[in-house]
Amino acid sequence: MSDNSPAAPASLTQEEAAARAAAVTVERYDITLDLTGLLEGETLASVSTITFTASPGSSTFVDCVAEVSTATLNGTEIDLATISAGRIPLEGLAETNTLVVSASQSNTASSEGVLRTVDPSDGNVYVWTSFEPDDARRLWACFDQPDLKAVHAFTVTAPEQWTVLSNSAPADVSDPAAGARTWVFEDTPPLSTYVVVVNAGPFVEVRAERGGYDLGLYARQSLASQLERDREEILDITEHGLAWFGAKFAMPFPQRRYDQIFVPDMGGAMENWGAVTHSDVFLFRTPPAQADRTERTNVILHEMAHMWFGDLVTMRWWDDLWLNEAFASWAAVWASAALPGYADVWASIALTEKKTAYDTDLTPATHPIRGVVPSVEVAMANFDAITYMKGQAVLQQLYAYIGEEAYLAGLQAYFAEHAYGNTVLDDLMSAFGAAAGKDLSAWTTAWLDHAGTDVITLSDGKVSVTSADGTVRPHRLDIASYDDSGALLATTPVTVEGEPVAVTLPEAAAHLVNATDVTFAAVRSDEASEVWLGRNAGVLPDAVARAVAVNSAWSALFRGEIGGPEVVSRVVSVLERERNPQVTGEFLRMAVTAAELWTAPDRVAEQRALVAGAAAAVAEDPANRDTALRVVASHASTPEQVALAEAGAAEDIQVAWRLLGRRAELGDYDAEAVAALEARDPDPESWVSALAVRTAQPLTEAKEEAWQVTMVERRLPRTDSAYTLSSAFWRPGQDEVLAPYAQRYLDAVAAIRGGGLLAFGLQLRFYPAQAGEDVAAAARTACEGDTLVPFVRQTVIRLADVHSRQVAARAL
Repeated sequence: MSDNSPAAPASLTQEEAAARAAAVTVERYDITLDLTGLLEGETLASVSTITFTASPGSSTFVDCVAEVSTATLNGTEIDLATISAGRIPLEGLAETNTLVVSASQSNTASSEGVLRTVDPSDGNVYVWTSFEPDDARRLWACFDQPDLKAVHAFTVTAPEQWTVLSNSAPADVSDPAAGARTWVFEDTPPLSTYVVVVNAGPFVEVRAERGGYDLGLYARQSLASQLERDREEILDITEHGLAWFGAKFAMPFPQRRYDQIFVPDMGGAMENWGAVTHSDVFLFRTPPAQADRTERTNVILHEMAHMWFGDLVTMRWWDDLWLNEAFASWAAVWASAALPGYADVWASIALTEKKTAYDTDLTPATHPIRGVVPSVEVAMANFDAITYMKGQAVLQQLYAYIGEEAYLAGLQAYFAEHAYGNTVLDDLMSAFGAAAGKDLSAWTTAWLDHAGTDVITLSDGKVSVTSADGTVRPHRLDIASYDDSGALLATTPVTVEGEPVAVTLPEAAAHLVNATDVTFAAVRSDEASEVWLGRNAGVLPDAVARAVAVNSAWSALFRGEIGGPEVVSRVVSVLERERNPQVTGEFLRMAVTAAELWTAPDRVAEQRALVAGAAAAVAEDPANRDTALRVVASHASTPEQVALAEAGAAEDIQVAWRLLGRRAELGDYDAEAVAALEARDPDPESWVSALAVRTAQPLTEAKEEAWQVTMVERRLPRTDSAYTLSSAFWRPGQDEVLAPYAQRYLDAVAAIRGGGLLAFGLQLRFYPAQAGEDVAAAARTACEGDTLVPFVRQTVIRLADVHSRQVAARAL
């Protein structure tokens, strides 16, 4: 057995990756896994056989952050004592080489590459893997970098009652023997090591033929009814996406089988080729609201878009991570907007993802979309709103700037030329430029290599653009002009590429800059328009324009120009008319945030009451009832609002949980009601919802219980209720009982090592946003130097900056 510790693996640098890619060509991986030890234990075993070529006599290393028992290179044993920091040195290479490494991994409970979970409702065991960016090495030996693609062939032995799923279809499944079966899977196409997968467990299965594809859906047994409830909708979206992307990219997905596996205790989803792994939070425990369905649709199509952008064509190194994530984010919304009932999804994105990108871009945590990534560890810090959300918005601007025809022609040429290969940013931009007949080098530098948000201003008949650092970004946008009733008079396209541009606009009550939201910028109309829009945003004729108008108020709040009540007022005025279920929930969430975190403490209660009142009115519309009642229940402030929430609680368990939480927050905790609802809730993790209700109480013992479960024991599963536990913890008006936890949070995040956002996202959410400026200052101090690991440091820098802005807004 090797003595090297898997706890401190080296992080591959860009220089090391380039040198290894120049020295080695990987032909294939033949990987044998034994999962039988995971039925009742914690250990899996692997044998990785790697066939690769190299220059004769050269040397390199292979990655393996597992317990190595044997390793042979071309039949010669490797001295295990030479293994260090998760690297096996390979000396005296031949032209063609065969490396065989046997290893085991017992760290299967921390989400580092693999997670073994036990369903609390029935005791069933499920295992999922997820390897981005470099966690395949934790299970088997491999050259774990994106530009060493190779064929993968998996042979997996698992308990006989389990279904095993991988990237390709099983070629053979043995008969049960000694309580196990062996699954042999077809060869994959050449894939990067981070997009291969093995998932296993006693899943329930749905299979259907749709659009020429063999589609599979899988979930744990305790969620069988939720999968059955949503199967047709998920299959419809999947069929639409495969057809849409295949046609638009002029390259159908080349594999007939396409599976989606919904697994427990996973954050988000992972774009494994042909076998996407989703968190089973997307199998909503109660009938989903429109906002829930929109989110799930977006995730399904985001991961599917990665089949082309990320899996089929992969970035050479992590500095071009945006090539994967920004494109998939953009493509998901683009495809979902073509679905019935989703035409206004861009408005929803404006109020959520794009707003988050604007906020992040104003903090010290911002960075260029294309950044310097000297090592994989640093790459983890870039899994953020700039990479995903600003990148998405910038691609939408490029789509508007060069036009749909050139944009799609560029993508088609890019996929055709680079299928199964690796690329850099210049490959993509050259394809776009050739299709558009434009030199996009200056556009690329301005938009992708410089951080910051431009301000676009309409004044005295001219449109001008300013940027904090003087960067000249070209903008293609639209200005909408409205009469006093809100009717659209004209839409005027404008392109600004440096100097102010004169525009001819009709006489109007108001002009809205960037009305179609196709560029990424803060916008300012003339003074008269701003006043009119502040009072009348709700009468604008389309959802995107209404979202842009409200976002301008949020931008003013974030920049310190107004306080939280002004945002609440604008949202409430819009909600007097707004009944589009694509955006009502997003408007309400914005108002809640402004009321709770951006408002002076002595006005929080009144602002929450205003939000609850607006939600109560929206709840009269059947299409918005579920979303609105959940907000009413969380913020009910009058007997009428409580009565409305009580009526909703009889229909919707989510409303019932929120109402119990609201009562607990006010000191009226009902243990019997909590126990009864926990027993009635179909969620296998309903105990988390019960914990959230207890946590909302203004009691030390209630806060400490949540703290221990989340921050110390780290046994909180990644569920919707778990992601909102931090809100139940940091309740307004509970300053005295919460005071000790601010420093405890900073101490806890300073101790984080490894695991990434997937493992520690729940813990980072516990940031003490209700505290004062002294805590924000302490958080900034904690980020000095290199004490914090990069992804933690970036997250805390952003949270501390937002916190300071909130404290300042509370003083207005």
